[in-house]
Amino acid sequence: MEGLDELLKTGHDKGASDVHIVAGSPPIFRINGQLIPQKADKILPKDTSEMAKAILTEELWATLDRKREVDLSYGIVGVSRFRVNVFYQRSAISLAFRVIPRGIPSIDELGLPKILEKIVQKPHGLFLVTGPTGSGKSTSLASMIDYMNQHMNQHIITLEDPIEYLHSHNQSIIEQREIGFDTLSFKNGLRASLRQDPDVILVGELRDLDTIQTAITAAETGHLVLGTLHTQDTAGTIDRMIDVFPVHQRNQTRTMLANVLIGVMSQRLFPTIDEKGRVAATEMLINNSAIKNLIRNEKMYQIPNVLQTARDQGMHTMEMSIKELVAQKRISSAELWPYSSNS
Repeated sequence: MEGLDELLKTGHDKGASDVHIVAGSPPIFRINGQLIPQKADKILPKDTSEMAKAILTEELWATLDRKREVDLSYGIVGVSRFRVNVFYQRSAISLAFRVIPRGIPSIDELGLPKILEKIVQKPHGLFLVTGPTGSGKSTSLASMIDYMNQHMNQHIITLEDPIEYLHSHNQSIIEQREIGFDTLSFKNGLRASLRQDPDVILVGELRDLDTIQTAITAAETGHLVLGTLHTQDTAGTIDRMIDVFPVHQRNQTRTMLANVLIGVMSQRLFPTIDEKGRVAATEMLINNSAIKNLIRNEKMYQIPNVLQTARDQGMHTMEMSIKELVAQKRISSAELWPYSSNS
């Protein structure tokens, strides 16, 4: 049975974005979005348990035993860092590793909208990056933080679960706090950060009412707040932000959000046409006067119309972005139809 570090190194060398270790199955790599079983023996439950013990501290092992799942980061010198989730399924331990590239890709290298370079220069407000799990949200946020670090003098606090990309101090001071180790929760860490003299606060995930409410307050009180949500599009993101509040608070929340929101970028990853990688398609909303009115008047269903007609302000729909990638022959035209307004 190949050792864990050797297995992760093999996955990294083959360009896997994820490595899945499941009892009763050979190791499985996700390469360019496809799950590919490896030519190896099936992994036994005792093997997955030994692998988990090798990377978990006694405290994390106790947490796994109590909660039946645990998140952490893991690194192999000279190879890569990994975001890890260890969990039970059918009474056996499984491990899911997300490969984190060693370098932080730039906004240009990721093919993200150039307007992000202007957004990170905003003195305050709320900007959200959304999309399903595995759509590259953390990487996009890391590229934005790295841009600030190279070009701006800021005090940046990140709240992450777990820490993925490691930032070095450059033009900015960057303090990275890991949930469960450096702070107990996003809610606690976000509230504490307001007393730590930050210019920019990154919230790895806006999970609940308290965290969302505090993020809006932080944006109102003069901080640039960056965060993520697992939502499908820009309009749905705004609905989700408002819907977590009790009914009697929603009108006030709409007004607050209309005032503090800078914008929303929703993204998806698609396999490149040469099947050698993946590329991001995005939907971009910038909060102009038209968007503010739609948020205040609860007309989020009209947002796609604004995105289609405000390209000169940096906005576009997911369909427009995919069409552009197809025209550039970067992705297959088959990727377009689920997002086409004519389908």
